[in-house]
Amino acid sequence: MMPSQRAIALFVAALVCTTSLSSSGLRAQTTVTSERPASFTLDNGLQVVVIPDHRTPVVTQVIWYKLGSADETPGKSGLAHFLEHLMFKGTAKHPAGEFLQTVQRVGGDQNAFTSGDYTGYYQRVPREQLPAMMEFEADRMTGLVLKDEDVLPERDVVLEEYNIGANSPDARLTEQIMAALYLNHPYGRPVIGWHQEIEKLDREDALAFYKRFYAPNNAILVVAGDVDVPDIRPLVEKNFGPIPAQHAIPEKRIRPQEPMPAAPRTVTLSDPRVEQPGLRRYYLVPAAATAATGESPALDVLAQLMGGGANSYLYRALVTDRGLAISADAGYDGTALDPSQFSILVTPKPGVEFAPIEKAIDKVIADLAQNTARAEDLERVKTQLIAEAIYAQDNQAALARWYGGALTTGLSIDDIRSWPDRIRAVTAEQVRDAAVKWLDKKRSVTGYLIKDTAPKHKEKRS
Repeated sequence: MMPSQRAIALFVAALVCTTSLSSSGLRAQTTVTSERPASFTLDNGLQVVVIPDHRTPVVTQVIWYKLGSADETPGKSGLAHFLEHLMFKGTAKHPAGEFLQTVQRVGGDQNAFTSGDYTGYYQRVPREQLPAMMEFEADRMTGLVLKDEDVLPERDVVLEEYNIGANSPDARLTEQIMAALYLNHPYGRPVIGWHQEIEKLDREDALAFYKRFYAPNNAILVVAGDVDVPDIRPLVEKNFGPIPAQHAIPEKRIRPQEPMPAAPRTVTLSDPRVEQPGLRRYYLVPAAATAATGESPALDVLAQLMGGGANSYLYRALVTDRGLAISADAGYDGTALDPSQFSILVTPKPGVEFAPIEKAIDKVIADLAQNTARAEDLERVKTQLIAEAIYAQDNQAALARWYGGALTTGLSIDDIRSWPDRIRAVTAEQVRDAAVKWLDKKRSVTGYLIKDTAPKHKEKRS
């Protein structure tokens, strides 16, 4: 249910008036989403963003609540995600199932998602259905009705979802790496929660969380599609305007923060179900909203240089030149409210040990920290980033979701629209400085996924 953080990072480049791709072979492009989105705020604090896109007669509505798993009370992990499930249980005005049935009847689509920083609910429907969708969404902002006979079975559904993840060695390794990377910050908890805490969540927990955080002044409504801006404000005023603000919600979310990393950490997950061993390394790095000027785009470019395709430095070193690995990738998740991650993922060739792979990774990083990247490599990866972002805007639902993801994590519309210019402005020196400062091994957790080949001991029968 969670949107791809990689895709969000790419999308922040998509809404640009005219993008010139120097040395790329691509012509400058002006898109139908090139105009600045309209934005206004109701008296009750609800922020509204409207992104006209008249290519198809459909509209996507996404309401974002500025709360995620990192905002949960300690001991109640998984509560944000659990409440996301329960938000489909209906209200006094619209019983359970009516919202979904209405969307399906008109040929639309709806779903929801939770991350560490936000929870979102979206519908994609024919444009004439927007008033009905807005009325449904406004109603369940404050009108949710929860009964134990609905809550407890849904908790079982969430527990089964947890079990599915727990049965994936790859997912479990990621969970353990995140727990080791964040010593103090709640990003170290899985969004779905820990099993022993999920199974204790109840109706009272969900209602208290709902009443605390679900309010217009803690939400952003994004409408993208075949709409005209002058028609949207009266519609929003009619449906959301009467809902009072929740004045107990603080203006700024205060969370425990990470101490300065003092030592590299390692995690090894051994499981008999592992078919392909893997190596992952995560570094603790700043997000776009918290980084110093120029640091976040430098990290974007650094990740693309290191692991963005067959011409990247890691791929060349591990796959092409030495034949140590099947794949090698790197990524930077800049869309977060608090410190995020720079990741390296490598799949070794069968029979290859981790040691030579780590040595090769360290050499690539050391070279980047000591020498500036070649001009042609720098230009190539900047072109790739901007081009990928332009292509990403072809999905209307992505337009709504990526804008909301950025706005709920501390970025502004101007930040989103100026991202391509900041990518173009990244210098080789900034990339080198980012490698020196942030790819320090003391800031990292390295995870090893290996196959457990130990024989299983059979229990003795009495």
